[in-house]
Amino acid sequence: MAIPVTIAQRPLSRREAKERTAALLQDRPDLAERLHRLRRQGRAVRSCEVHLTNACNIRCKGCWYFEGGFDSAVSEERDLAKIRAFTRRLREDGVNQATLIGGEPTLVPQRVEVFVEELPYITISTNGLRPMPLQGFERIAIAVSIFGGGPLDDDLRAIRVNGSKFTGLFDTALSHYRDDPRVMFIFALSESGLDHIEPTVRKIADNGNIVTFNFYSEHGSDNPIRIENEKRVLDEALRVKELHPETVVSHPYFIRTLITGTTHWGGRFGYDVCPSLSVDHPDHAERVVNGNPVIPGFNAWGADYESLQFCCTSGDCNGCRDSQAVYSWLVVSANRFLDSAERLEEWLDIAESYWRQWYWSPFHASRADTVGA
Repeated sequence: MAIPVTIAQRPLSRREAKERTAALLQDRPDLAERLHRLRRQGRAVRSCEVHLTNACNIRCKGCWYFEGGFDSAVSEERDLAKIRAFTRRLREDGVNQATLIGGEPTLVPQRVEVFVEELPYITISTNGLRPMPLQGFERIAIAVSIFGGGPLDDDLRAIRVNGSKFTGLFDTALSHYRDDPRVMFIFALSESGLDHIEPTVRKIADNGNIVTFNFYSEHGSDNPIRIENEKRVLDEALRVKELHPETVVSHPYFIRTLITGTTHWGGRFGYDVCPSLSVDHPDHAERVVNGNPVIPGFNAWGADYESLQFCCTSGDCNGCRDSQAVYSWLVVSANRFLDSAERLEEWLDIAESYWRQWYWSPFHASRADTVGA
């Protein structure tokens, strides 16, 4: 596996960061409570990811799960008692949040129910073809995928297991989740779908949902994250964010990093900085201690509920710019935003927008105590 290297400025030590933060807050005491609240939130949530099932009802182009052979890598565990024992081990290890992927979680709602009963914070990632019931799943967050937007979404995703095509997948998802506060659409932007970004976001807004941007990686190609006209894609994504600020919860800084892969401190997204890897996986022993932060205690598990996966996505670091991995990178990099009070405030905005994505989070717009946008 080829691993790209990032060259960037030296991060501050913990002591340096503490002293710098204290100095900045002296001049801007209004930022102190926001910072403390975000730190409390970060300490309160310990996350994992679980491949809930190997099965799916469609075959999207660009789906790393099937193109990478994850569906056949391990045997799928179906025994609910064994799955419950797994969730209880997670809880004993201090994990209280699980992101359930696959495969397609809505195909196995009984397994989702086990996680809901054992852990307080649950997110499912779904293609939107089947609805997730409300009863029994009132508190979960639901992340619905879109690729490209407009008719491009059907071209890329509306493909049955037997290879036949159908239409209206995005509209089907909208009909399932109208005015459902649990739901966030994760919109994978594609350069070929540039003209579809605003109309697609407008439909999500009219449907009463929120959206965050993702990056469409064409897995299996030589350049899965290549964009010919990066500035054009970035400008349009930022324009749509400005047009629909309440619907698009992605922060502009995150959007820039998602599309360009870069940051103000010279960092470039890649293996050596990505925090969303399985910290207990033996391949990461050197990465975990290289000085760049990881998500504390995070692990991704296969559908046998035993196998530790490389990371939160495909393990192909050269072809990855996963939205949640990029967002997590910015959130755990608070020490890079201590140049000035204005830069610290920018990080607070970024971190709050990250937590605003999830229905179970106190930062979600449905919560009365949500911090301002």
